[in-house]
Amino acid sequence: MTKLFQTIGLIGKPHHQGTNLTLTRLHHWLSMQGFKVIVEGRVSSELGPDVCSMDLLEMGEHCDLAIVVGGDGNMLGAARVLARFNVAVIGVNRGNLGFLTDLPPDNFEEALSKVLGGEFETENRFLLEAEVHRHGKITASNTAVNEAVLHPGKIAHMIQFEVYIDDQFMYSQRADGMIVSTPTGSTAYSLSAGGSILTPNLQALILVPMFPHTLSCRPIVVDACSTIKLVVSPDNGENLEVSCDGHVHLAVLPGDEILIRRSNERLRLIHPKGHNYFHVLRNKLGWGSKLF
Repeated sequence: MTKLFQTIGLIGKPHHQGTNLTLTRLHHWLSMQGFKVIVEGRVSSELGPDVCSMDLLEMGEHCDLAIVVGGDGNMLGAARVLARFNVAVIGVNRGNLGFLTDLPPDNFEEALSKVLGGEFETENRFLLEAEVHRHGKITASNTAVNEAVLHPGKIAHMIQFEVYIDDQFMYSQRADGMIVSTPTGSTAYSLSAGGSILTPNLQALILVPMFPHTLSCRPIVVDACSTIKLVVSPDNGENLEVSCDGHVHLAVLPGDEILIRRSNERLRLIHPKGHNYFHVLRNKLGWGSKLF
């Protein structure tokens, strides 16, 4: 019988003992099952000299499925690259919360066997595209799975900016920054800043001001087709940036405009059969169980 996935990529956090153990077990188990296995270059040397190694871009061109071992941070880093290749992605949780990583690290075989046999559910999570515009030209851009955040660099202080939705002025803001989050990111930085949780199937964005200097300012949810424009006041200091998922940092100067919109790229995230988002929330956030 033809396998649904032929070539499987393994990605993980470098120099992490638990991750290395799981990657080694995965590589051996998948190889014994007859799959072609490719290991990301940053962790391949820790698995031995005989493994097939590629960087993330090459893996995107060759793999049908990528297994990410680690926490959500590792998943986000891999997803920003692999989304452009429509590679299916599943996670083994070696992190803390792990909203995006389903498989247990110590007994993954049973659940993964079912996934590889076709028993899985697919979610297509949209990404954000963030661009910094200066004097009418794009100076920097990148994508984000969780959120794009305007903030004052490494030292927290108030900044001033205006917010436009589809070129319609919404408000001016004095705050420590602004979070623009996808539904995927609504359980991450946005949640800790007081934003609402958006279920993954929603085509929406949530804007969450960071420590606004007014009690009347609250998070707002807008349609995912909207273009968000943040216009930075010329009176701000120069140490500003836009962070994508907390990993990629785009330099911003006073007077710059930041455009944030839904990307054409999608993360093809797969889960074991029976995946339940609200079970994940109860488990990860410690919500109360049913009383009757």
